Amino acid sequence: MLSGMPWLDASVFALLGLLIGSFLNVVVYRLPKMMERQWQLEAAEMSGQELPAQEPFNLMVPRSRCPHCAHPIAWYENIPVVSYLALGGKCSACKAPISARYPLVEATLAALFFYCIRTYGANTTGYAWCAFSAILLTLALIDWDTTLLPDDLTLPLLWLGMIAAALHWIPVSLNDALWGAVGGYMSLWLVYWGFKLATGKEGMGFGDFKLFAALGVWFGWQTLIPIILIASVIGAVIGIAMKFNSSLREGGYVPFGPFLAGAGFSALVLGPAALRQAMGL
Repeated sequence: MLSGMPWLDASVFALLGLLIGSFLNVVVYRLPKMMERQWQLEAAEMSGQELPAQEPFNLMVPRSRCPHCAHPIAWYENIPVVSYLALGGKCSACKAPISARYPLVEATLAALFFYCIRTYGANTTGYAWCAFSAILLTLALIDWDTTLLPDDLTLPLLWLGMIAAALHWIPVSLNDALWGAVGGYMSLWLVYWGFKLATGKEGMGFGDFKLFAALGVWFGWQTLIPIILIASVIGAVIGIAMKFNSSLREGGYVPFGPFLAGAGFSALVLGPAALRQAMGL
């Protein structure tokens, strides 16, 4: 414990979650664009073309700006949740609305950090689950926006889980984590190829395999079935709701990664044993 008082430690980490949540909003927006730039550069190199010079664009530069009027965001306009409320959810320059998702992401990660530290303590186990929560939330948002699950996040999530299991930071043996990775990846890989051979279409992306493998590492192979069932139920409910609201994207698809992430958070909060018991496993 940092202070010897669990609620105080959890509250301190909730504040940290607010700050990291603000940075995650940047990652969610910029990482896919950074990947697209890299793909364009690689394609140009392979074809012998030369792309025009581009301004630096990464997680640090350029400075955050209003997407409507390009007003630079001052530091006092970027305080998690507080600035959004103080500005009334509008840009200080052009008064264009600011998406409510920004403070919601910050508040969600703060709540997750609070839960992890309150449940597991301010120790390596609590820190590991905080890292898990931050990466998984980022992956869910990126996949929802772009249908991409970047290797830059799925693979670190998987390997961090392996390290945490090996060092006994999480209550999963290294053997169960290993077979969780194998079972998670191979099960969706087989579904992918079965669907493709039967229909000639791709039902999901390879990022889903890696994300499910990572969840298998963190929760063990025994929890794979409950996780995939919960993800499928969440996906079906949201997909049906979007169909009735005519909000499905072109092609009628819904990314599966956010639902896997939702099942992962369910396993975190409810506990793998409780999930397996509820499903009679």
